[in-house]
Amino acid sequence: MNSEMLLPQQLVPDAAAVLNPFVIVDDAAGLVTFVSEVFDVPETVEARTPMPDGKLIHAQLRLGSVDLMIADRLDGWPLRPGLLQVWVRDVATVLKRANNHGATTVTEPTPFYGESTLGRMLDPWQNIWWLWAPAPGQPDPVPHWDGGSDVIFGTLDNTLRSLTS
Repeated sequence: MNSEMLLPQQLVPDAAAVLNPFVIVDDAAGLVTFVSEVFDVPETVEARTPMPDGKLIHAQLRLGSVDLMIADRLDGWPLRPGLLQVWVRDVATVLKRANNHGATTVTEPTPFYGESTLGRMLDPWQNIWWLWAPAPGQPDPVPHWDGGSDVIFGTLDNTLRSLTS
């Protein structure tokens, strides 16, 4: 699919993605460590930009072809955690690693449409991560409106409502 507005993927510098998320949190260095250790990816060290007070105005890690950019919240700035989707090899393994680093499981590994498994976690910085893994041959679940489980929507709804207070 071509767009007259988006730069073609092959022209994006450094083989990066066309769209890359940027989150603003307290303790950006801690989030960088969390992402690096949970997903087994290195920080792009040359991108780290500390300010004189030690806060990070920019840090990034590459997950596949996407750069996750992270900065510390400065005085007067709101937090801007993200809703992030990542394809992984095994949802349960990533959830376990994340839990060992302070995350909370939102949705246990659950069969999803299109022969995939979905799990979700809430990290200590209030980012919600959708974890997807291929599940070839796995049948699609029965929708909750046809008598199936409501776990996919219900767990997300409960978590998002809990963050409003």
